Amino acid sequence: MTEVAWTTHVSIDTQLLERLVVRHRERHRRYHRIEHVEAVLGHIDELATEESIDDLGAVVAAALYHDAIYESQHPANERASARLAQRDLMMLGWKPSRAALVGTMIEGTKTHLDPPDIGTAVLFDADLAILGADHAGYQSYTSKVRDEYGHLGTSEWVAGRASVLTAFLERQMIYATTTGRERWEEAARANITAELTELTV
Repeated sequence: MTEVAWTTHVSIDTQLLERLVVRHRERHRRYHRIEHVEAVLGHIDELATEESIDDLGAVVAAALYHDAIYESQHPANERASARLAQRDLMMLGWKPSRAALVGTMIEGTKTHLDPPDIGTAVLFDADLAILGADHAGYQSYTSKVRDEYGHLGTSEWVAGRASVLTAFLERQMIYATTTGRERWEEAARANITAELTELTV
């Protein structure tokens, strides 16, 4: 799926894609791997059938690069990934303004708040779709994320994770698109509430 997405929307030159895939297969990753990227791309395809996206290619490029640099102890993964994306895309001949748009989308995934356009909203929702997964899918996701934060002790993990989950529940809506809300909002809130309960017991 990644190669088809790349050659359709980014470039017919796949050399930089090969380097990107290597990054997404780094041994320290558990959840933020190439499988996550493929899932996000699939959700973008779903959402794109219902939402009017001005530049689908930019959204796809942002999905491919949004976790290109990922270290659970690094506070600026999104910024670093955005810079890598902009550099690579301009090397491939993208206009600086379009590459910058991709970078802005990627940096927005730090909070998934206030998307300025439908394309960014679709990226955010596709990235957060896992929150609305079925029970088994959600349990697998939480287990892998915990593994990525293995350097944290139990109390630190519980406090940090509970803070993140509570912030999602406090939002008026988790998902930014109408389609995302219809598909995942109810399940996401149920999953998050259940996880919070387990964490705080």
